[in-house]
Amino acid sequence: MAFPEFFEQAPRIAVHDALARLLGASDDGRIEYGYADAVKLAGHSCPTVAGAWLMVRAALQALYRGQLPERGGVRVDMGEAEDAGTTGVVAQVFTLITGAAAGNGFQGVGGRFSRHNLLRHGAGGGNTARFTRTDSGAAVEVGMDLSGVPADVPLRPLLASALADDASDATRAEFARVWQGRVRRLLLEHADDPAVIQVRPLA
Repeated sequence: MAFPEFFEQAPRIAVHDALARLLGASDDGRIEYGYADAVKLAGHSCPTVAGAWLMVRAALQALYRGQLPERGGVRVDMGEAEDAGTTGVVAQVFTLITGAAAGNGFQGVGGRFSRHNLLRHGAGGGNTARFTRTDSGAAVEVGMDLSGVPADVPLRPLLASALADDASDATRAEFARVWQGRVRRLLLEHADDPAVIQVRPLA
């Protein structure tokens, strides 16, 4: 399996997971994720997956300010219902990095390391998400506006052509190139763009 080269160039996210250390998955508890991990989880690469990746990165940076974020130490409140639009996809990326899970999440061991009920939906606020540290209560609201990162050419006609039963390999390859070109610009050129990834401190 060969991913586009820019996947490796995208910002990486490192966290500390005390449960991983306890159970021997990581000798020091440090886990590092790359964008390809989110792609494997979602099964595809798109602006929504990339935007979610940058949202959780920005949230953790704002909450931990240079310290290694604690996986399992953050509650995530999604603004919209879990079946609204792409909310489910975004939430899955958040869970991957933060460990925050809904009612079906890990319930802990020895009264510690619980991850269930740390992810909630329908908190209000539209397509934003609120991230809250469970130790200090510090919180930020994060949203994304991808309108400033358009594709090189209109995507709708290309998509229609690529979906046609008689579409050629060249047509499908051109659509994929343009599609991933937008993802690439988002990850490499707008990762720290406050107009695209919007962070607002709450507490």
